[in-house]
Amino acid sequence: MKAILSAVVLAIAAATLANAQTQPFDMSRERPQTSAPTVSPAIIPLPTRTVSAPNEAAATSANSDFQRYVIPFAKFRLEGEYDRKSWSIYLTPEQAAAPAKFNFAYQNAVVVAPEASQLTILLNNRPIGQQQIGSPDNPSTVSFDVPRGLLQPGANLVSFEATQRHRTDCNIQSTYELWSDIDPARTYLSFAEENAQKLSSTDAIRAIGVDGAGKTEFNLVVPALAQPGTTKPLLRLTQGLSVLSGMPNETFSFSTDSLPPPGPGKMTVVVGTPAELQPLFPTPAAAQNAALATFVRDPRTGSTVLLISGPSWQSVSAAIDIVVSPTDRDPAIRRDLLVTQRWTAPDAPLIFSDTGLSFSQLGVETTEFSGRRFHTSFNVGIPADFYANAYGEATIYLDAAYAKNVRPGSHIDIYVNGSIATTKPITSAGGGIFRKLPIRVTMRHFKPGLNTITLEAMLLTDDDDVCAPGTTADNTARFALFNTSTFQMPDFARVAQRPNLAALAGTGYPYGRSTTPTALFIDRTDPDTLSATATLLGQMAMVAGHPIAVDLIASPGSAGDRNAIFIGPISQIPATTLSQMNIAAASQASWRPPLPGQGTQSEAVATVDEWRSRIGGGMLQLQIQAFQDWMHRNFDISWSSLQFIPGAEEIFAPSNINSFMIAQGDGATANSTWTIVTAPSAKDLRAGANSITSLGEWSQIAGHVTVYSTKTGKIDTVPVSRFDFVTTQPWSFTNYRLIAANWLSSNILSYALLLIASSLLIGITTAGILAKIGRRG
Repeated sequence: MKAILSAVVLAIAAATLANAQTQPFDMSRERPQTSAPTVSPAIIPLPTRTVSAPNEAAATSANSDFQRYVIPFAKFRLEGEYDRKSWSIYLTPEQAAAPAKFNFAYQNAVVVAPEASQLTILLNNRPIGQQQIGSPDNPSTVSFDVPRGLLQPGANLVSFEATQRHRTDCNIQSTYELWSDIDPARTYLSFAEENAQKLSSTDAIRAIGVDGAGKTEFNLVVPALAQPGTTKPLLRLTQGLSVLSGMPNETFSFSTDSLPPPGPGKMTVVVGTPAELQPLFPTPAAAQNAALATFVRDPRTGSTVLLISGPSWQSVSAAIDIVVSPTDRDPAIRRDLLVTQRWTAPDAPLIFSDTGLSFSQLGVETTEFSGRRFHTSFNVGIPADFYANAYGEATIYLDAAYAKNVRPGSHIDIYVNGSIATTKPITSAGGGIFRKLPIRVTMRHFKPGLNTITLEAMLLTDDDDVCAPGTTADNTARFALFNTSTFQMPDFARVAQRPNLAALAGTGYPYGRSTTPTALFIDRTDPDTLSATATLLGQMAMVAGHPIAVDLIASPGSAGDRNAIFIGPISQIPATTLSQMNIAAASQASWRPPLPGQGTQSEAVATVDEWRSRIGGGMLQLQIQAFQDWMHRNFDISWSSLQFIPGAEEIFAPSNINSFMIAQGDGATANSTWTIVTAPSAKDLRAGANSITSLGEWSQIAGHVTVYSTKTGKIDTVPVSRFDFVTTQPWSFTNYRLIAANWLSSNILSYALLLIASSLLIGITTAGILAKIGRRG
């Protein structure tokens, strides 16, 4: 019955909108990307390029009818002797069919040798142009024609590839001085046909793109924002928009009385009944009778807006379902990928057990390299219940080769999420070929969600020590990495931990896997608080892979044994909830960041450690701390690992330098997880949510508490002292054995005590047996 009703509603809407010159809303799945054949830059006839001086950039922009910014980052740098970064942009059929130019501006380090350095732009794995890197003084603007037929409706792969050499130096250290900065605000596709601005209902949300700073903004205009019953469907809408667009730096804002100005990377969404929207926006006649979700043109600005309307809010909710339903997914169904292609391609495979993946499957292609420091990266996804950071090891089976002039002392380093995991030395002279060379990678730096593994080869030669003229530009290959190399992840312990903010940031756990709606507490639905809530839930929905169902509650007691999220200024968070999260209730009155122009006053908070140092234990305390640092630095042994059982969580009070906080802990019952998202004020909450959900910051959320300072841009985390295990897998001896192995590896004194007890038990048992079977005199 529901399917028939939806079909009738869509038919009525489509027929009416044809007369109103609007477009029916039809949200199809994203077209799978078809990779174009890779063509060698040496044999492809590259199009004529246009290079303009910096002051000509405005003229170039003015001559373009329509532009699509393409870089999803605020800053974009290619560094080292070789670097390649890829991601996809979504194009509408009209944009894919229009004649296009690829425009970008760049500036490089003064030490980059232009005669030996090149920047290559690829679309769908086909080079469209190469540019000699030679703009150290001022940014230069470059334009390449895009071959007709190369762009396709849907996802299009964009790749920047830089080969850079040093002007004078030949050592490895000098390679860190090589860089080329691409300006996101001056890098775009320009389309000659005005029709390229047309947004069809199928492609508009996915094709929203970014602005010149790599950001994506959805502006919702809802006159009835303060009315009861509107919040829940609006939050469902924002989550659906977030999943559909898949952009890395999304924000949501709400207003009630005006439409914001249009711009790149922005979409205006008008929501309400015709009566509510009448003073702001004319609605088609179809909205008077049925649910309506369509794209219409704003007669005042000429921009396209998404209109969601109906005769009642029940109809508006039905229209929202038309938009969002393609993104719904049963939380119990396991997904195979983390969708990351809008900022790093390809999508990261999710690994749940013993799995081997070739480098070609991970997006790493065979590469020959003639420099001194080679690096490349790939991504893998880890589930929220990963528990193998204390003992586990993954393995890279490396297929590679090095030239005869590469001498011993060279080495291959593996990094996980920016931290060194292992080093493999090259010990043989005269060149060599590695066939499935095992390189073991400790899993201590892996985390739930997206993980980046980087392979870096440091190549030493005698020629570099001499550094004769022309050595830096020598193109003789020293190293080759083959895409037949594989990454092998072993079986690992599967059990979730509570609290674990890293799992929340990585996969939206536990809310993304809950089969019941999450309890959501919002004391006041003002535009700032609601904007912050939508931005946070949108980010959680994107990492979870689907919208998260929520039920609004009026008090913590209404949550029952369900998972819950509390969002709002700290003065509006119930004191009992703060205490439940081990957050000092006094913070409701004391957490007040200084206003702009005010100096930061030091907090006069006495601590036990301060009084201990005053009494006379200061020197001893410093010596103990120095010993702890030495043990951690040399043996990776921390004070917490030397405890028999984990200590209790300490009460946390945010500093006045902080302006935003996320905390997680047990709920009112032992079977639920509660998360608090708070700030001193609603404006701080919105600013903090916009910042913490950006690409560089979101992955830093971890521990029991994460705090952020808008003033300094710094993120600090409070590690988890004591956590509870949450069962996520059916019982198996293998999984429990792995869980025990990781726990004992994290608590070495308990392991030592167990080992001693086992040894004594074996000794006593052996002595008893020998006493019974031994020879008697």
